[in-house]
Amino acid sequence: MWEVLGLALGLTLILEGLLPLLSPGQWRAMFTRLTQLQDGQLRFVGLCSVGLGLLTLLLLS
Repeated sequence: MWEVLGLALGLTLILEGLLPLLSPGQWRAMFTRLTQLQDGQLRFVGLCSVGLGLLTLLLLS
């Protein structure tokens, strides 16, 4: 189980690092826009992210 968790964490870090690596200006602009969102909007983005992650896990398992 720990091996799978480690692989998932490693893949997440790779995917999260691609945009700042390939296009730092666009990543900075996106991050700036995210900091201007209201708390409720950020929570909705987080909820959608969790939902998509769960859906992906259900479909792939």
